Amino acid sequence: MKRFWIFIASIFAVAALISFLRNDYDKAFIAAALGAVSWMLSYRDKMREIVKAGEQHDNDDDSFGPHGEE
Repeated sequence: MKRFWIFIASIFAVAALISFLRNDYDKAFIAAALGAVSWMLSYRDKMREIVKAGEQHDNDDDSFGPHGEE
């Protein structure tokens, strides 16, 4: 899913650049904002994977007490 959002963000970046070069600043702003949102969604997916991996790692170490004590 990360690649999907990066791909969408890239498309919006190109659209924003084209709109900017054509002096259509309203459309350029909208495309850039949507590209930023797409990039943030990509980043969110990446962070979810990291957190999920960290939680699985923490669950593997539950042989000790809640604070790492036996």
